[in-house]
Amino acid sequence: MKNNVNVHFLSLVLLIIVVCCTKPDSETVKLFNGQDLSGWHHDVPAMDTSDVSSPFMVRNGLLVSMGVPAGHLITDRSFRDYRLTVEYRFAGEPGNCGVLVHASTPRALYKMFPKSLEVQMMHENAGDFWCIVEDIKVPDMEKRRGDPAEWGITEGKKRRILNLTDNSENPVGEWNAMIIECINNEVKVWVNGDLVNYGTDCTASSGQIAVQAEGSEVEFRKLELEDIEELSSDQAFI
Repeated sequence: MKNNVNVHFLSLVLLIIVVCCTKPDSETVKLFNGQDLSGWHHDVPAMDTSDVSSPFMVRNGLLVSMGVPAGHLITDRSFRDYRLTVEYRFAGEPGNCGVLVHASTPRALYKMFPKSLEVQMMHENAGDFWCIVEDIKVPDMEKRRGDPAEWGITEGKKRRILNLTDNSENPVGEWNAMIIECINNEVKVWVNGDLVNYGTDCTASSGQIAVQAEGSEVEFRKLELEDIEELSSDQAFI
């Protein structure tokens, strides 16, 4: 009888150890639910003084940025240490748009852009970094950002950091998959499986997420986020 009690006790201890040491599955957060813009708010300066409509809408189960008037659709919540998956395409004439990470103070640049780091979606430039009152470092900074004397994070400064690849985007009208991983002060970006940018020493490590209305109509079918504890390898999404 005593041996049976000992066996049951040891089994219980082992079960507790296994449960406590097992890493829980990462929860996926659907930032866009496919039905409405719950969990988001818009910041469109033109709407302050006129009756223009928001450039953001839901159409046929897709989140659509019409491009004009210019502004941002911003999550109500802030996030840190995550993988953000964005599937998008230009619905008509390709042009400009972007995803902003670590967003905070609204209208911090040109009375339009929230303080953040932009991951560019502009046609043929997807994956560039644009520093918006935040900063980040990458290898070959002078080659990819220009004269250091002109670097900066505010109006009139060299805020653009070129991506690492050409031709990573799919043909216009086809869906693109952009993956952005943010851990502490590092940001890593892939477009359609290609590693297109990696930066360190970002001046922010958390904040809201935003998508832009910046001149062109863009459709989004997925905006999903999951917690991560480390960055993926360069070839992780091939």
